[in-house]
Amino acid sequence: MTAPAARRGRPRNEDADGRILEAARKLLFERGYDRFAMDEVAARAQVAKTTLYRRWPTKDHLLVALVARIQDEVPVADTGDLRRDLVVYLTAVATGLNGMRAVGRPGAPGDRSAGVVAELVAAAARHPDVGDAVRALFARRNALPLALLDRARERGELRTGCSSELVFDQLAGALYYRLLVTGEPIGAEYVEELVDQVLVGAAATPRPDPRPERT
Repeated sequence: MTAPAARRGRPRNEDADGRILEAARKLLFERGYDRFAMDEVAARAQVAKTTLYRRWPTKDHLLVALVARIQDEVPVADTGDLRRDLVVYLTAVATGLNGMRAVGRPGAPGDRSAGVVAELVAAAARHPDVGDAVRALFARRNALPLALLDRARERGELRTGCSSELVFDQLAGALYYRLLVTGEPIGAEYVEELVDQVLVGAAATPRPDPRPERT
């Protein structure tokens, strides 16, 4: 028998990863995308520049990892009430997107900039490896709300044959359309109305309008 091959390279230091991502978060929210500097992240995280660049070769790669961490902080609960769960989840997503608009731009109420999200979309278009990282991030994260929709269909909240992917495309796509294209605000009332409109077409049985009648 032959001995197992030795693993190449040093094991990844999770503590260093955490310090780097936390330093990146603080610097991004202080300075914004344009003034975000990798060398300053390394200094704040107290790691060697080689350590940082070995993990994330550009600031776009690092910011994709940071967005992944921020997204992972948003829970996807399944209480058995699909409308409620979607409203809670998408409201949290909308709050995060609105926060990204304001990154590095304090005191700019009503700002219609798409902020960091637009920068990462542009980077994904320019650099295939960044694009791959962005798509992998969303594929992993979107598996959670897609599973939520699958379970809702299994228990009869959504009609048989209703596509979880199509429902989620309508919900998430509307948020990102507002962020990246129209610049319109993405508030809680908008999220509730969006969920209600989408579920009208997807529900197994007609849903009563949960909003109070207007007089």
